[in-house]
Amino acid sequence: MKGNFQIIVLIIFIAAAVLGVFVFSGAIPIGKNTNTGGQGTVVLWGTVKSQILNPLIQEFNRNNNTFIVKYEEKSVDTFDNDLLEALAAGAGPDIFFITDDLILKYSNKIFTIPYSSLPLNIFKNNFIGAAEVFLTSNGVLAFPLAVDPMMMYYNRTILDANSIAYPPVYWDEFNNLVPILTKKDDNGALQKSTVAMGQFSNILYAKEILSTFFMQAENSIISEKDGVFLSTLGNDNKKYDLGLILKFYTDFADPLKDVYSWNKSFSNSRDAFSEENLAFYFGFASELKSLINKNPNQNFLVAPMPQIRNSTLKLTSGHTTGIAISSFSKNLNTAFIVANLMSNGNFASDFANSLGIAPVRRELLKVVPTDAYLSTFYTSAFFAKSWTDPSSKDTNDIFKNMVEKVLSNSMTTKEAIRDASAKLQLLLIK
Repeated sequence: MKGNFQIIVLIIFIAAAVLGVFVFSGAIPIGKNTNTGGQGTVVLWGTVKSQILNPLIQEFNRNNNTFIVKYEEKSVDTFDNDLLEALAAGAGPDIFFITDDLILKYSNKIFTIPYSSLPLNIFKNNFIGAAEVFLTSNGVLAFPLAVDPMMMYYNRTILDANSIAYPPVYWDEFNNLVPILTKKDDNGALQKSTVAMGQFSNILYAKEILSTFFMQAENSIISEKDGVFLSTLGNDNKKYDLGLILKFYTDFADPLKDVYSWNKSFSNSRDAFSEENLAFYFGFASELKSLINKNPNQNFLVAPMPQIRNSTLKLTSGHTTGIAISSFSKNLNTAFIVANLMSNGNFASDFANSLGIAPVRRELLKVVPTDAYLSTFYTSAFFAKSWTDPSSKDTNDIFKNMVEKVLSNSMTTKEAIRDASAKLQLLLIK
């Protein structure tokens, strides 16, 4: 009897997986009542505010009346522990929102969707590169939803006052901008900065800025093969010298360099930008509303992240959000259907819009908003990339140590990168 039941469950799930391929590829239209056959209740966990997400969930449930999705909002500060404890107890949600910096940590608690159910070519044809952080050699760890690309915000008033027509497109343009835009007092102390680079502790997203540099230099930081994750940060690259790239970054905090533009006297990069003491701020698309609120009178715009000149690669960092299926779900068939449907069409589009970021499905990115900010966010999403971060806090410490070892002259840039790579590898084998 038990064996027959398991066979029935397996047949149901295979049928759902086949359905998923058609929905995933767009062969079955979504956004209307699909009558997919899913039944019962599916519990979804996340940290998005209920007042933002509940209207989306209600609309989703209206369009799919054979099952019900219930959303439970969790605190950002306790989500990780709450989820770990619940899954360890064999309880918790059926599906949950997950970001690139948690995907590795939960990989052994997530139902991995095999490529026989969601073929790799269909995945790549439908989703941009940022979504590929959820791919492994064995299958798909999460259905991608949205990406929050790293952007370059710039103060138009400062640029206009110095007759600078456009923001930089390439990193080396900062070499000429710093002497023009950085202001010092009579004693040589920095008063206004061109760009917040060089230091770590008072630069928001310093790790992400450095990650952008390294990935633009064609270093993936972390790679995976046959389920084994390895640090690639220390790998030599014939085209780019990562030591020189790290030196380019730290030079902006060196008082002896012409590009000296940042030190620990500034509070943090975002505050300095909002106080109009910083011309360029590297932050995420999702920060737009908070930046406007911090200084409603500030005249700023947004541009794509600068690139390495003469490179054939265009890239910016991004944080990608997806929906993972718990291995412990007691309604696995419907959980699969729900996660699949949510990654398509209206829900995915509305989810991204509600957070002020970009969807990851290619067909949704084709419909570019006319808004001056969102249009740039959508454009940047196409070349956004995430990396498999084993522990956001620990890797932040590793990158911080890498920068500070160079600034203190206790390590060369190459030594600091090799040291960081070795520490990343230790994290991966824990």
